Amino acid sequence: MLKKEKTERLKSNIKYLIKSRGETQLSLCNSSGLTRTTIYNILEGRVVNVQQSTIRKISDFFGVSYEEIETIDFEEKEIVESSISLHGNMNPAAVPIIKESLLVQNLDKRIGELAATHPLTYYFGVACNLIGVLLESEISGVNGPGDLLIVKKGPSNDSREMLVYDKSTKKLFLTGGACFDSDAIRVVGEVIEERFNG
Repeated sequence: MLKKEKTERLKSNIKYLIKSRGETQLSLCNSSGLTRTTIYNILEGRVVNVQQSTIRKISDFFGVSYEEIETIDFEEKEIVESSISLHGNMNPAAVPIIKESLLVQNLDKRIGELAATHPLTYYFGVACNLIGVLLESEISGVNGPGDLLIVKKGPSNDSREMLVYDKSTKKLFLTGGACFDSDAIRVVGEVIEERFNG
């Protein structure tokens, strides 16, 4: 890679890292010990040969590799790393399966504890705080016994389908609403996947 290309890459990476990390040129200068003029000159393309010590201070500040900051496009790299590959380069999340009849007494337990005491299934995707609810009775005429609902525990601000427990009827039901009467209803969580039995 030519010096000019390295300097251009360094410049675009500094701009991207400042923006994506919520920093400013001033915070970069104050924390790295570099002058504002130095940073300004790099960002304005007025320097062709940036000193190695300057590059090291900048890469240390952002916590990135000293070798990569001049050669790799960080914006492109982070976009690729944050997207889900269809080829399965992502570890699946282990999801504890809880029978409908045992759900309410286990709702307040942590996922780690549930994973140690219940059978597991796996969810391929980006999510946390997941449980699998194994239905033992029909819900809303759509889901029946043996169906498994993958649920993100807790209330949601989304308008997605929510699994809730009616305290008076002691039954589960699905609803699209986000506001609930906590005296009558217990929110299980947001349904993110349905797996039908058979």
